[in-house]
Amino acid sequence: MAQPSPVHSLPSVHARGVRLMVLSALCFTVNALIIRALGTLQAVDVWLLASVRFVVGLGLILAVYRVGPESFQPRHLYRHRRLVFRGLIGGLGVYSYYLTVVHLGAGRATFINNTYVAMGAALAVVMLGERFRPALAFGGGLALAGLALVTHVFRTGSGFGLYDGIAIGSAMASAYVIVTIRQLHAEGEHTSTIFGAQCAYGLLLCSGPALASWAPHSLLAWSLMLVGALCAGSGQIFMTQAFRDLPVGEGSLLQMLVPLGIAIGGAVFFREHFSANELMGAALILGGSALPAWRRT
Repeated sequence: MAQPSPVHSLPSVHARGVRLMVLSALCFTVNALIIRALGTLQAVDVWLLASVRFVVGLGLILAVYRVGPESFQPRHLYRHRRLVFRGLIGGLGVYSYYLTVVHLGAGRATFINNTYVAMGAALAVVMLGERFRPALAFGGGLALAGLALVTHVFRTGSGFGLYDGIAIGSAMASAYVIVTIRQLHAEGEHTSTIFGAQCAYGLLLCSGPALASWAPHSLLAWSLMLVGALCAGSGQIFMTQAFRDLPVGEGSLLQMLVPLGIAIGGAVFFREHFSANELMGAALILGGSALPAWRRT
């Protein structure tokens, strides 16, 4: 099996990967805030949300990339087994995350789902031979502790239930996907094809239930869904591209900036207030996410 080539030591290459991953986190943050605003306007079925995200993602690929040997290759979506698994597992992961947010609340679901950072780093050590550096382990621990403070995950007082299990499964799926993205890059697959696998198979999984539970929505609701999906698709493309230059552990840890951004957006746009514990958690997330990126080349 082909292994990903080592991350280049050139500072410019590493810096490019960090910039792309931060842009990805920003796009995912905006998507989450838009979906939150949508929830205050009108209830939207989770299957529909996921389907819109996948349709817009495919449209974004066709608008940005050309179809051909050096770019998006649709035939690979069903000929390359690893792309099939990436698409199916990634599509299920997107739906599972939306589902757990609905049933567990944003805080608990976000915390459990973001444990994929540690899972992905450990999986990359086994499958890709990546080095699990002390700075990465320490930064990941800080970020998870900060996330627990920001999301109040330990205040719920509820026991382990079905949707907690689904959230853990979603985190495991995310860990598998980010490792697979590195493998696919090493095998020569283009960013657009890797992302296209998630959109195509995710739409295949979600479109039927979305049509079965169809309900009318306002023009404003559709506008928010489309803009949110555009942000999510852009974030996915930036993330997929960034994993060409960053190891799994470091790249996924930078995605911990998303819940921090959501918390800040909640304060700015939804008039939420930070407690002392939340401010401490925000500092831990920021420090833990940035620590591995400040490595010496």
